[in-house]
This record gives sequence, C-alpha cells and structure tokens, in this order.
Amino acid sequence: MTAVAQRPVVRVPARGFAAANPVAKLGASALLAVALVLSLDWVSASVALALESVLLAACGVPWRTLWIRTLPIWAAAPFAGLTVLLYGRPEGRVYVSWLLVQISDGSVELAIATVLRVLAIGLPSVALFLTVDPTDLADGLAQRLRLPSRFVLGALGGLRLVTLFQEDWRALELARRARGVADTGRVRRFAGQAFALLVLAIRRGSTLATAMEARAFGAPVRRTWARASRFGAVDAVLLASSGLIGAVAVAASVAAGEWNFVGGG
Repeated sequence: MTAVAQRPVVRVPARGFAAANPVAKLGASALLAVALVLSLDWVSASVALALESVLLAACGVPWRTLWIRTLPIWAAAPFAGLTVLLYGRPEGRVYVSWLLVQISDGSVELAIATVLRVLAIGLPSVALFLTVDPTDLADGLAQRLRLPSRFVLGALGGLRLVTLFQEDWRALELARRARGVADTGRVRRFAGQAFALLVLAIRRGSTLATAMEARAFGAPVRRTWARASRFGAVDAVLLASSGLIGAVAVAASVAAGEWNFVGGG
C-alpha cells in the first residue's frame, strides 16, 4: 500500500507554508472559503484575491507548477460567470432579454463577482494542497482533529490505490487491444472496461480490508502513530494570515456598501 507513488503531490523543498501541517492548510482554506461564501460581491472577492497573491507566493510551489495545476480553475471561473451573466436576476438597465436570457446591470455585476469568488476560493486551496502528503494529512486528522482512526486509515488506504487503478485501466486497455476486442465500439468498450475495473476495485478493496484487519488497524483500542503531527509557528502564521485576509475582505465590502449576504433573500 505504501509503495504506490502519489503523483498529485508536488515534491518541493519544504519552505514557507509548504512546511505547514496539513490540518493547518485545511483550516486556512476553510477560513477563506467561509469568509467569501457569505457574500456575493466583487469587492470582497477582489480584495481577498489581491491579498492572496502574497499567500500564494509563500506556498513554496513554483509559479509554473502552480499555473499548470490551477488551469482547471482558470477555465471554470469564466463559465461560472457566464451562467450568472445570462440567467442571473435582472436588476437595473436590461441590455439583452431573450427567452430565459436576461443580461442587465445586476447580472453583469454578479457575474464579475462570481468569477472573482471562484478564483479567490480555488487558487489558495489548490496551492496549499499541492504539497500535502496523504499520510501526513491522515496523521493530522487523527492526531489533531481526533477523527476516528478507522475512518482516517480507510480513506488513506483508498487514496493510496488511486494511482494503482489508473495503471489497471491502462493494463485493461492494452489487454483488450491485444485480444482484438477494442478496435470498434468506443461506448461499448468503455462500459465493459469500466465494469472490469469495478470488479478489480471490489476485489482489491476486500483484500486491502482483510490485510488491514489482520494488522489490527481496526482494533477497538487507542492506537499509536509512527509520526507525530505537530503544530508550530508556521501553522499559526498561516491560520492567522487566512483569517486576516477574510476579515479584511469582509470589512472592505461592508465599508464600500457592496456587502450582499447570500442568505439575505
């Protein structure tokens, strides 16, 4: 289980916030998200995004790697804004009105706010979790947050098998091609291959569960951990910075009169 390489984790020198505890990174992302989802306005999102540039620079991830890994967010944000632009609640001057499409001053402002908010929430979350090792995260969740060890270790075991399933998919594809059953019918081939992978996943999951039970991973006793999960100055600075960014963004929005509480109707 521990021999499977974890491709999603970026191996970089532990500098800056890359050396922070995974639980602290999780808490920092949650603080930013909570502060930004309370209101749908462009002021809080733009202020948070501007302040987060310092946070991104201190994450210890090369800019090229960060840009490549955040491409899905950069691509998804405009589409989210486009949906709000076309179907948002009309307010103020209406520019286009056709069937369900209503483009007005209000929908334009909400679309801009949506794009900025998606970027402000997604970019720091990706940057922080690029350097998180699954084992370190499991240690932190169990030791710092006191989550049930069986749940944490089971999730860790499943996550460790993700890359193995990718290799199984490629092996199944090559095997089917070697037998001459993957030349035509892409939809049928995908369905059959997906079912075969499901069978492999169930068998491997059962084997993994039996192996973990044999090693007493499910014993109803307080377990020990090979590596201690500690909080330090870096973790405190990360959490304080995230809370400060959220507070400044909310204060700027309220001061500018743009606060738009999402539950306010």
